[in-house]
Amino acid sequence: MCGITGYCGNGREVGKYLYNSLKRLEYRGYDSAGAAAIADGRGMNVRKGEGEIGEINRRLKLEEMEGDIAMGHVRWATHGGVSKKNAHPHLDCKGRFAIIHNGIIENWEELKDELSDHEFTSDTDSEVIAHFIEEHCEDGDVENAVRRFMKRAEGSFAAVLMDAEGREMYAFKRGSPLVLGVGDGENFLGSDIYAFSTETNRAIFFEDDEYAVIDRGGYAFKDVEGTPVEKEPREFEWNREESEKGEHEHYMRKEIGEIPRAIERLEASLETAQREKLERLAEAVEEHDRVLFTASGTSYHASLLGVFFLHRLGIDAQTLIASEFKNYERVDEDTLVVPISQSGETKDVIDAIEFSKSRGAEIASIVNVPYSTIERESDISIRIEAGQEVCVAATKTFINQLYLLLKLAQRLGYETELSQLPGQIERLLDVNEPKVEEVAKELAENDDVYIIGRGITYPVAREIALKLKEIAYIHAEGMMGGELKHGTLALIEDGTPVISLIPERNSEIKSNVKEVEARGARSIKISPWEGEFDLPDIDSTFAFYSTIIGFLLTYWIAEEKNLSIDKPRNLSKCVSVK
Repeated sequence: MCGITGYCGNGREVGKYLYNSLKRLEYRGYDSAGAAAIADGRGMNVRKGEGEIGEINRRLKLEEMEGDIAMGHVRWATHGGVSKKNAHPHLDCKGRFAIIHNGIIENWEELKDELSDHEFTSDTDSEVIAHFIEEHCEDGDVENAVRRFMKRAEGSFAAVLMDAEGREMYAFKRGSPLVLGVGDGENFLGSDIYAFSTETNRAIFFEDDEYAVIDRGGYAFKDVEGTPVEKEPREFEWNREESEKGEHEHYMRKEIGEIPRAIERLEASLETAQREKLERLAEAVEEHDRVLFTASGTSYHASLLGVFFLHRLGIDAQTLIASEFKNYERVDEDTLVVPISQSGETKDVIDAIEFSKSRGAEIASIVNVPYSTIERESDISIRIEAGQEVCVAATKTFINQLYLLLKLAQRLGYETELSQLPGQIERLLDVNEPKVEEVAKELAENDDVYIIGRGITYPVAREIALKLKEIAYIHAEGMMGGELKHGTLALIEDGTPVISLIPERNSEIKSNVKEVEARGARSIKISPWEGEFDLPDIDSTFAFYSTIIGFLLTYWIAEEKNLSIDKPRNLSKCVSVK
């Protein structure tokens, strides 16, 4: 879940490029960061430290680094704690090679034992790569040493090796994402196209067990045996919102405000560029005996709503969290597997896709980041067109996932009216935010919150609970209202906050509200009919409105607690490791 960037070219202001690229990649990790550059006659220049990229730049002046070959890294800690010594890049014993790495080398301890005469300075699995290359290129053949490492390594890696002596870069990949950006007389590397999207719109995507040799003369792709691989750059388009926070203090609040425009962008795409893809997806649903969603985190909650819509149409649909996919599901050629992922690089989801394809299933994915691994591995793929999302918490991406699933259901016969939705959401935000702030001040003092729903509101309850946990650091449980009596009621005391999602006047959830109120709960109702908030009276789109109220509530609780809203502790936006 780290971020990689690289540059090889004409020696532009490389420090500024690395710093700006790392800022765009910081959603992938913000425990530590670093960079390395090679300039004529100056050898390897490495600067790295613990903390967020902005603070590291202030201390170490990454922007002032010079060179025509350079690379940078932002880290989310897996092996080894958060410290300067564990920050990337890592060097070999002689300082000739520098390595940056995203992934997990599963047999790193075995490899490290074989390199016992080398001096290791970190606790990471990544450092073993630099020393392995040093050990196995005594004949001067660095490329052969890279191939030997790729054959020996177990696990996942996207890695860039920089050679100060040969003035070359070696980029190699298995399991973790890596892409080469092709410019005019210069080339770029990144964990995704966002790393260099300001510099070029042409890219080449690495496949597993491929590597590239990159120098100022260009690049060459080869497979793990050293056989040349012909690959042509592809042009890409990447619609994203302005990356600055503007009038907002945090990206999360800015991105909530972008929801109406994100919906309009998706709707326009579904009516034009992606219209045929939506038709193909609908036809695939009708042609298969069974639809099986798989996702993680917020995207899993969106998939639960997809199941709800399809069930209303009599379609056999289920969903399963991707990390347990192989343990609980049966997949065959009569199954349409629908992975959902914001990043398109979620490792557990990719594994579920590979498992499904091995059993003959068709894959129809829903993603946000274009040209991602999941998109490329799918038979059909639709983009939700939410644009770049900087905050770790998925807000506008969740809403656009929900919108796309509802459009699919509408195409299959589900009755709903969506044309007024962007305007209704804008009004929802304007009217309700002051009241949300008041409720948030009260809830900020609590350690536990329960959110209850039924039917269409059960997935929303789980999504609101997830946001309260990851952003406001509150223990929250989103649950089916009917399950209160099976244990949870024992935890309801005087003043315990219980948020109830009530989409209609005669909702079954009302009896559950009475149950918690009878035991002294602080009852907070999200409903068009009663409670603290003012919601549109439209049952078919209630999930949108209640979710957005939950997002706002989470944001203002975290603001009241003075928390790191955009970069919550221990979390990363792109989960590219198991």
